[in-house]
Amino acid sequence: MNIRDLPGPRGLPILGNSLQVNPSRLHLVAEEWSRRYGDYFRFRLGGREFLVIKNAEAIASVLRDRPDGFSRPLRLSGIAREMGFDGLFSVNGEQWRRQRPMVMAGLDPAHIKSYFPALVRVTRRFAGRWQRAAAAGDAIDLQADLMRYTVDVTAGLAFGVDINTLESDEEVIQSHLDKVFPALHRRLLSPFPDWRWLRLRTDRALAWHLRELHRAVANFIAMARSRMDADPTLRAQPGNLIEAMIAARETEGSGLHDADVAGNVLTMLLAGEDTTANTLAWMIWLLSRHPEAMRRARDEVHAVVGAQALPAQYEQLSALAFVEACAHETMRLKPVAPLLIVQAARERVVADIEIPAGHLVMLLMRPAATDERHFPGARMFDPARWLADGAPGRAASSAKRVAMPFGAGPRLCPGRYLAMQEIKMVIAMLFGGFEIEAVSTPNGGEPREHLSFTMVPTGLRMRLQPRKPGPPS
Repeated sequence: MNIRDLPGPRGLPILGNSLQVNPSRLHLVAEEWSRRYGDYFRFRLGGREFLVIKNAEAIASVLRDRPDGFSRPLRLSGIAREMGFDGLFSVNGEQWRRQRPMVMAGLDPAHIKSYFPALVRVTRRFAGRWQRAAAAGDAIDLQADLMRYTVDVTAGLAFGVDINTLESDEEVIQSHLDKVFPALHRRLLSPFPDWRWLRLRTDRALAWHLRELHRAVANFIAMARSRMDADPTLRAQPGNLIEAMIAARETEGSGLHDADVAGNVLTMLLAGEDTTANTLAWMIWLLSRHPEAMRRARDEVHAVVGAQALPAQYEQLSALAFVEACAHETMRLKPVAPLLIVQAARERVVADIEIPAGHLVMLLMRPAATDERHFPGARMFDPARWLADGAPGRAASSAKRVAMPFGAGPRLCPGRYLAMQEIKMVIAMLFGGFEIEAVSTPNGGEPREHLSFTMVPTGLRMRLQPRKPGPPS
């Protein structure tokens, strides 16, 4: 079957469907179109045509066919290169093959376990921030606070730098990071690459934010090299991700360059801040709307951490099975990447559809995960569906083949272990030390899904009270 034989929304000459698409709501528009046109359809943004797929089996086949059959879109790679974060997330082909071992060396489970003491230290600071807010009766800007935490964790665990935004009124690095993903999203979806010949004030401001970020990254790398010069054993046994990347870069025949290290440092900062913080914000909101699930998660935390109010041993995180199930259920209903865009690196055939080389393919990640055929009661928040006899089991394995929040295949997210540890630590800290009084939005309704490369819940505020002594209610 030819892509031109597929249905799709009618567009305009030259512009295609551009006027029907608000970039911040693209996922919702595409999901609505999928209900009208089925598992496979097409639409255009300017001169670029997209094949859209929502069938889980077909999506998995595309993701497994990377990087040789499908790649990151060439426009995405070009924009990332222009912005200076040409890291593992955006590169293709041989460049991806060279970089992946360098990044994986610092993000495997063994390294994540060695990071645990630092994770505890940062989480204690986070608890202190929320304790002060609870004592003052202040509403917490949930998204902003979670991003402070994830930036501090990423900088501390991955780069060995204690930037401590949690105990500061400064938001220097966040104020720069927050500009990158929205600009990347806007440029990726723009019908025409107008920023390359018409520099608006927003483009000039973005250039300044990127210069400041690159200055911070260069400082992180310089400090790591200084530590490694002072202690040569760090080259054989790096203490964190940046040291592992530098050691890999300096290995004879690696084919890596300083730009590869810098690009991945910035990529880690961007991805580490945004995706985990958004998942946590959605998770806290969903738990606040489902008292029984929140009670079970809270009771599990109390049983595991006791009076400590925070996990003190790495092994305690593994005992938080229901909290992990809550995370998986959140990512099923509110995936921070509700759509993925790839490009055919060569001619491919998916579900009998002939895809020419260079064609863009949009993968809708949520529809199959919220389909009754795969998940009974699919629209309900039911974390227990991820457990078998109280622990992750075959049901969870089967579900993960439909709900794929970390992707699938060779380009499976390398930061998934770290993300899950952060999620468990924050939820353990929250229920170990506090009672949730309210989680709300300005209008009292559901938070709006704002797509800015990742799916952000807008306007969430939380009020806390200190945890009451005694047995859980």
